[in-house]
Amino acid sequence: MDSRIAGALGLKYNPVAILWSDEKPGDAGQFMPGKWGCVMAALGATASRGRVQAFDRQTYGCWGGGVGLGFGNAYLEFPGGLEGFYRFLSNGNARCETGRAVAERCAGWMRGRMLEEFLHGEGYLKNPELTEAFVQALPITDVPSRYVVFKPLSALSGEEEPRVVVFFVDPDQLSAMVVLASYGQGRPDATIIPWGAGCQTVGIFAYREAASERPRAVVGLTDLSARNYLRRLGRDLMTVALPYNLFRKMEEDVPGSFLDRESWKSLRNTDE
Repeated sequence: MDSRIAGALGLKYNPVAILWSDEKPGDAGQFMPGKWGCVMAALGATASRGRVQAFDRQTYGCWGGGVGLGFGNAYLEFPGGLEGFYRFLSNGNARCETGRAVAERCAGWMRGRMLEEFLHGEGYLKNPELTEAFVQALPITDVPSRYVVFKPLSALSGEEEPRVVVFFVDPDQLSAMVVLASYGQGRPDATIIPWGAGCQTVGIFAYREAASERPRAVVGLTDLSARNYLRRLGRDLMTVALPYNLFRKMEEDVPGSFLDRESWKSLRNTDE
């Protein structure tokens, strides 16, 4: 499947289709069960190298990835359970006797940066109480399929219909996506930027929008940890996740829009 948006924006990387499927594509890569992996790094590999990736409830890479892909509340499986995760995302487990005990039990595999952040926190939220409120506000989803699959949009067969299409964009292209999302709707809030894990902004937040009567584009890659894993693709990239129904509408809106006009063309030509 080709994309008018990708062509008009001059994207460096392929748009990525996110599908729900009960079948694992024969050429799909997959994390080892129970082994750590970054969902966003896998998304970047699909966009930059055309690599198909499949995930299931044993191979989602990390707890945030399980939540982001739509495999329920995977934070329940975090070391120390939900309370351990609330402390991890905020000010750490070292000041809590229970948290220190969990760290000791996990000493066989929890090392380096993971241990440091487990003990002293990632500092992304001020305290565990705010982290609990954040998790409760997430649109946690339990997808009805066995797999969530990443495929290059261009590799989709005619009968495949993705849930979400994800674009990697630079600041100019991001601006154009925001304008195009509003172009056919006449609303100023056709794009949202929620804070969450990178995989959550392309997954569950976009899933929620897909179920809405007026779906919005979701800007992501505000996750500092995920940005570190994707630096090789470019330091200026963001993601825009489009629910498939919104993607189709925006594709239809490309001809005759500002993307044919001089303002957009001159903006892109400035860097050439």
